Amino acid sequence: MSPLLEVRNVTKRFGGVVANDDVSLAVKAGEIAGLIGPNGSGKTTLFGCITGAFPVDGGEILFEGRPISSLRVGPIARAGLVRTYQQTHVYGEMSAMENMQISSRDAHGGVLALLRPRPRGLDQHAEELLAFVGLHEKRHHKAGSLSFGQQKLLEFAMALMSEPKILLLDEPTAGINPTLINGLIDRLRKANEEFGITLLVIEHNMRVIMNLASRITCLAHGRVLAEGTPDEIRGDARVLDAYLGAQ
Repeated sequence: MSPLLEVRNVTKRFGGVVANDDVSLAVKAGEIAGLIGPNGSGKTTLFGCITGAFPVDGGEILFEGRPISSLRVGPIARAGLVRTYQQTHVYGEMSAMENMQISSRDAHGGVLALLRPRPRGLDQHAEELLAFVGLHEKRHHKAGSLSFGQQKLLEFAMALMSEPKILLLDEPTAGINPTLINGLIDRLRKANEEFGITLLVIEHNMRVIMNLASRITCLAHGRVLAEGTPDEIRGDARVLDAYLGAQ
């Protein structure tokens, strides 16, 4: 079976800085894959290349076997490849429900979608997803009034609202109260197992990624340093040197 997402020898430069250097990785349908590496290793840049925010300077990216390197963010997202961000992207002056409503796959035109009749069942689905992430009681609150961690949960729910085939999550536990992290991990697993959404996760919390992902790729200096199971990555001296600070 061919991978759902395949990155082949991708290179991305910003002026004289090579952010991604001949990077290759593959994500199978139905799995939870992890992407780790020290700050500046090119993880977020790679997400930008995959989702169409940055044009690649070399190599290619395939989604469901079709090249997407020449496409921009909108068409890639509508094809079912969606991401979240380190810093939340929510509409602060709109309620959590309104943020959900404009995130529907059918809600073309962003906030203008609120002016059109909504498809039957859309509001119920939005409420169900807000309940899924623990924000149902906050559904009528302005998104900007939510804590940073709650905004990240809202952004996760918004991503689920678009019914993605694969979801790229950039540090989903960053800024979330440590007491809520286990609950978020459970929700990520349920999204994968019950909703059938494939996940590719950037995460700096080693406990989280080692318990969540079945396979992990480590980047360092823009290149793939290692790839393997959590146990293989945990025992790889190159990873320890580059990421965990072993001498």
